[in-house]
Amino acid sequence: MDHYSKENYQLTQSVGFLLNRARNAVLMEMDAALKELDITGQQMGILLSLTSGTASTPYELSKLLEIDTGLMTRMLDKLEARGLLTRSRSVDDRRVVNLILTRKGEEVAERIPELAPKVLNRRLKHFTRQEFAEFRRLLAKFGDA
Repeated sequence: MDHYSKENYQLTQSVGFLLNRARNAVLMEMDAALKELDITGQQMGILLSLTSGTASTPYELSKLLEIDTGLMTRMLDKLEARGLLTRSRSVDDRRVVNLILTRKGEEVAERIPELAPKVLNRRLKHFTRQEFAEFRRLLAKFGDA
């Protein structure tokens, strides 16, 4: 089923436009909330992924967070320069770089759950529990298409 056609397509009413606008608003608010930790919303994703063990290499992070490898490298350089993580070559495969949070990186990551939910909850304050569940389901469905 097609929802858009040449005749009815309007940029500001398109799903892509609305998703991008919502994403930009959340990232801007998240960046502001995380300023005291001296990280950005995108860097937050890296730290939390390393903390949870969801990813441990630049390649895994790039795939998980859907960030191109060039940008990932630059973000990891910044996090490493600030002493939040270290890189080390795998002993099994020298092509693989493992990422490890430093103690300082762990401390920053531990503080994220104090700040990030406030940003999201402000955006979701007018959603019922049912609407929130449906919103997440629809976003996941859209993302998997």
